[in-house]
Amino acid sequence: MNIPNSWLQLALYVGLLLLITKPLGLYLMRVLDSRGETFLDRLVKPFERLTYKVSGINPNLEQDWIGYTVSLLAFSLVGMLMTYFILRYQDHLPLNPQGFPGLAPHLAFNTAASFTTNTNWQSYAGESTMSYFSQMVALTIHNFTSAASGIAIAAALVRGIARQSVTTIGNFWVDTVRVTYYLLVPVCILFALFLVSQGIVQNFKPYTVAKTYEPYTIQVPKVDQAGKPVMAADGKTPVMVDQSVDTQTIVQGPMASQVAIKMLGTNGGGFVNANAAHPYENPTPLSNFIQMLSIFAIPSALTYYLGRMIKNQRHGWAVWGAMFVMFMAGVLVCWKAESSGNPIHHALGVSASGGNMEGKEVRFGIFNSALFATITTDASCGAVNAMHDSFTPIGGLVPLFNIQTGEVIFGGVGAGLYGMLIFVVLAVFIAGLMVGRTPEYAGKKIEAYDVKLVMMVLMVLSATILGFTAWASIADWGLAGLNNSGPHGFSEILYAYSSAVGNNGSAFAGLTAAPADGNPHWDTTLGIAMLIGRFLMIVPILALAGNLAGKKLIPASAGTFKTEGVTFIALLIGTVVLVGALTFLPALAIGPIVEHFLMGAGTLF
Repeated sequence: MNIPNSWLQLALYVGLLLLITKPLGLYLMRVLDSRGETFLDRLVKPFERLTYKVSGINPNLEQDWIGYTVSLLAFSLVGMLMTYFILRYQDHLPLNPQGFPGLAPHLAFNTAASFTTNTNWQSYAGESTMSYFSQMVALTIHNFTSAASGIAIAAALVRGIARQSVTTIGNFWVDTVRVTYYLLVPVCILFALFLVSQGIVQNFKPYTVAKTYEPYTIQVPKVDQAGKPVMAADGKTPVMVDQSVDTQTIVQGPMASQVAIKMLGTNGGGFVNANAAHPYENPTPLSNFIQMLSIFAIPSALTYYLGRMIKNQRHGWAVWGAMFVMFMAGVLVCWKAESSGNPIHHALGVSASGGNMEGKEVRFGIFNSALFATITTDASCGAVNAMHDSFTPIGGLVPLFNIQTGEVIFGGVGAGLYGMLIFVVLAVFIAGLMVGRTPEYAGKKIEAYDVKLVMMVLMVLSATILGFTAWASIADWGLAGLNNSGPHGFSEILYAYSSAVGNNGSAFAGLTAAPADGNPHWDTTLGIAMLIGRFLMIVPILALAGNLAGKKLIPASAGTFKTEGVTFIALLIGTVVLVGALTFLPALAIGPIVEHFLMGAGTLF
């Protein structure tokens, strides 16, 4: 493992992220101002006006928080229903050269909820389940709309903080249209062309079937005449039979266009089951690096947008600084754990210098796998270039805890900023209690109603994750989906619901959420968890935006807590970590933490 090269790459990544933060933040200022001018106006403005005219949208009419929320929920509901019916009846729709059947009701529900909420959890293998029409119209379009909605919500909350004595926080339809037309679509066109240059396919060809050099034998579950698996005497284990294989199916399809928006929009849903570990989705070290950079690009720029909007750029950089410190801590811990490897292997004489390469692509290695895993779970992306289930216990704890913080370490597009601002309000409230005065943020008093909304958001996150995890841990249907026993099996369950509620989408892939017997419990509960994690958090956030927008500014005084500088950064980081630690530490203790100590004692799961 080339350690100097890894440090150089990490420095290059951080440097480029810093380099693009300000210009992209300034561009977001223009995009999110409906009267702002961009260099794309001459090309895009006619399409924007046509969209408003056809849709009956008045771009000059702003909404209060209730109107904004209702628009978001209606838009999401219609999109989810459209996706559900496309997936259920894809066998009757065009662009299905492989002849894939429609999805089962529970899988269609899970997938529709997943892509509507920007989670992109996948209980299916895309290359053996989804038609090209489903990939493009049902899933890729959602990648744009859910990302645009997230940015719109962040903009609404920032407007609520920046404005005073008003009742409106913007227009959801205008925000969504402008983010899609002026930011996501043009950047993704360029990004997709770059990905094609790296070797990612973009076509409508049927899959290619190639002859292997020599046949080989695999074991597959035996099935009866009805196509159902034949179970052994214990009724749980499928009977396995040998099958000779002499061909290989090579996936084709419109892949580059989906990969571009899955990364830039922090969606994460792969065209194929292996996601960014597949050589077609992520073929080169350069494509891997740029994909990681694209995940953080918009979330990082939104912190600059925050500073400009509230006329305190130092505060914007302070928020960025808090995110960066937590990001670096996660990278270093995960990298160290994976580089150290498994002590049981070392005791058997296996060299420790290679670290833990299980579940990782050789072309990426340990550092790029640890960096990618940290980035994708800091953001609500969920794309993976390595299998998190194969990480060491502490290496797997890092992405799990990243999600449980609410994914506010840069976070998803929009979701990271509005999630972090919840912690900012809480940190300011704590600071006010420390000095015995009414807390203030951006010149506005933080009162009981605001704190109640903040606590509602945090309680939705924790109660849903822990509640569903507890249920699945004792239910027969929950235990039936596990591939591992003991604390690692528990970690699989905890990760699944953390990922669903956090709208991340990655998984400890030992968990089988769509079993062969068609048991719908996992798909159904995960789908419900995704909807709760998105919309029951967004509603109080938009209510907070509306309440803050109606407040008057008060002049700063000697007792005003400054939301900038090292002290604020430390308090903000402490608030995020302590809330996450105090809430989830008991669950983490009986999952990855106890597994780490058992591994040291010579026990694996």
